[in-house]
Amino acid sequence: MTRLLTVENLSKRFGGLQAVVDVSLAVTQGEICSVIGPNGAGKTTLFNMISGVLRPSGGRMTFDGTDLAAVSPSRFAAIGIGRTFQNLALFKHGTVVENILTGRHTHLRSNVLDAVIFFGRTRSEEIAARQRVEHIIEFLEIEHIRDAVVGTLSYGQQKRVELGRALACEPKLLLLDEMVSGMNQEETEDIARFVLDIRDELGITVLMIEHEMRIVMDISDRVHVLNFGRKIAEGTPAEVRRDPAVTEAYLGGHRAEAARVEA
Repeated sequence: MTRLLTVENLSKRFGGLQAVVDVSLAVTQGEICSVIGPNGAGKTTLFNMISGVLRPSGGRMTFDGTDLAAVSPSRFAAIGIGRTFQNLALFKHGTVVENILTGRHTHLRSNVLDAVIFFGRTRSEEIAARQRVEHIIEFLEIEHIRDAVVGTLSYGQQKRVELGRALACEPKLLLLDEMVSGMNQEETEDIARFVLDIRDELGITVLMIEHEMRIVMDISDRVHVLNFGRKIAEGTPAEVRRDPAVTEAYLGGHRAEAARVEA
């Protein structure tokens, strides 16, 4: 299988704080990979570097054969890296369709004159964009709220809209930052199903940060574990579940030992 993303010895410092320290990982095309760890482990900082929000202090990232150090942060989406955020970043006064359409901006090639006369390439792009958005709305089963103002929707519905916007940029790699945080059990199960369908039906590789361990263990092909900015384990869900370093990171010292004795 082809490696889509390779991260080598990635680090990020904020003044005297080392948020991420020499982290290396690889994501293979067609995988669902998870990054887990306790609060403050450096997971979101890692995602921010992979998506171009932050520049690394050290290390190297390669995506689909391209060294990301040579790519402008504004071009990360254009080369195929899509992203949802832990905190919703939607246009609350826009409709569902309008919000998802914003994800198409990386595929627009029209110039100012084309836009003014709305002819030729601009018109073709507009039609193609709306067709793509309608496909995403159907895929995410949100046809009934397509014209609703996003600010009036439930939290779970808004999460689906943000997922739709990320899909609209047609990513090769989709970064999901705690998609099921704050959701009820039914909404969580729906998102898990969508993530599997995104990989299986749309052919998109997924890398996700997730605290909901049931989801991580059920749908991940590979899991990477961070603690205090360092990677402490990686493997299949079963391998990670059995790793003593992971148990200690989550439970700590005496409680980890007690858990091993009880097991």
